[in-house]
Amino acid sequence: MLEVYIDGASAGNPGPSGIGIYIKGEGHDLRFSEYAGIFDNHTTEFMALLRGLEEAKLLSPGIVSIRSDSQVVVAAFEKRFVKNLVYKELLDKALEIADTFEYCFIKWIPTSTNLTADQLARKAIQQNKVE
Repeated sequence: MLEVYIDGASAGNPGPSGIGIYIKGEGHDLRFSEYAGIFDNHTTEFMALLRGLEEAKLLSPGIVSIRSDSQVVVAAFEKRFVKNLVYKELLDKALEIADTFEYCFIKWIPTSTNLTADQLARKAIQQNKVE
């Protein structure tokens, strides 16, 4: 089973944003830190969901457990629905990928247990400020 920890961060709302993804399991220990552009925090959370699933798809067709501290993302993924059109586009793409796995589910976790993904998301913002 792959565990995919995801997080989005924004320095402002909207503001410079980054996504962090930490994937472990099945012999993998991968970290992704990417600048996302100027977005609000919820959008970056959905972007992190999509990127995390894209990366997981490259690693395994099996069981994927997504871990997020975003209640909005977790609820939308579980209900397979969100009203906001920007989030909906990202969610629909994420669900399309999720449906290709043998089994894919999401679990809400507290921020305190999502520190690696959070640090990666914040690092992406900081690196963009330096460049």
